[in-house]
Amino acid sequence: MIRLLLVDDQIIIRQGLKNLLESKPDLQVVGDAENGQLAIEAIKALYGTPLQPDVVLMDVRMPVMDGVAATRLICQRFPEIHVLVLTTFDDDEYVSQAMRHGARGYLLKHTPLEELAIAIRAVHQGYTHMGPGLFEKAMTTAQISDSVQSAIPPELAQLSPREKEVLRLIAMGLSNREIAHVLYISDRTVRNHVTSILSQLHLRDRTQAALLASTFLPQLEIS
Repeated sequence: MIRLLLVDDQIIIRQGLKNLLESKPDLQVVGDAENGQLAIEAIKALYGTPLQPDVVLMDVRMPVMDGVAATRLICQRFPEIHVLVLTTFDDDEYVSQAMRHGARGYLLKHTPLEELAIAIRAVHQGYTHMGPGLFEKAMTTAQISDSVQSAIPPELAQLSPREKEVLRLIAMGLSNREIAHVLYISDRTVRNHVTSILSQLHLRDRTQAALLASTFLPQLEIS
């Protein structure tokens, strides 16, 4: 059973999501909140109990505390709880920030139930999930600091040609299995490459790797 916390400032959306999601036998809504601050309070109250949430469905534009700030705090304080952002097309900057703070993925609010359920299951398992076309929008609007823009990080330049190729495919949104298929290597070899890449670049997860790759890999020689 995957336990969910719903965070949205509109009660009708929270109720609608609850009704839809609980039609799936493996999904359980354990709580809801109307802003990020109340979401964190709800997690604290449920933490360590049988109702501790596994995945938080997070809106971004909310009063008191928005979804970006809430995502940052949740990922820092409760790293085993994953955040999936639900948004609209005009929230690109907010979502890019949320992804850099540790959100595992994002979808549009009108995403069909079946796709939303698939995304929740993927995020629960530690994968990154983005709706069609949203990865490209996140890359376009990602805000990189001037100090990062000034030069290619030396750690990135020191990756092996194969690691750079794996990183490029991560940035394209491919899963480990898909990368293995493209490069004609085993899933285990891909996992080893991903672990090495994250370690060398001092990154937390694949999302951060994808954001970095989209900025700097075009300037590097892959082979």
